[in-house]
Amino acid sequence: MTDFEVKITDADFDTVVGAAEKPVLVDFYADWCGPCRMLAPIVSEIAEERDDIIVGKVNVDENPALAARFGIMSIPMLAVFKNGEITAQKVGYCDKAAIEAML
Repeated sequence: MTDFEVKITDADFDTVVGAAEKPVLVDFYADWCGPCRMLAPIVSEIAEERDDIIVGKVNVDENPALAARFGIMSIPMLAVFKNGEITAQKVGYCDKAAIEAML
């Protein structure tokens, strides 16, 4: 995780995502997940390049309530939130262009 990414937990999700004035790209991941590790540098690159969004990361092993809340059965899962609601999502590894198309 880079300085441009925000670690999001069960406790602060509604504050960070729900109250955000910008769209929030959330990467739901786990440390043991190979595709998650492949996706992480792409998400970090987007976080560094764009100041019109917030990029957050949720470790589903450490935050099971969020995984349950959003029905996450497979990771990585990327979701774009606007006004606290999911407006786009993708499950599994995807390239940078696919992520930017969600935004």
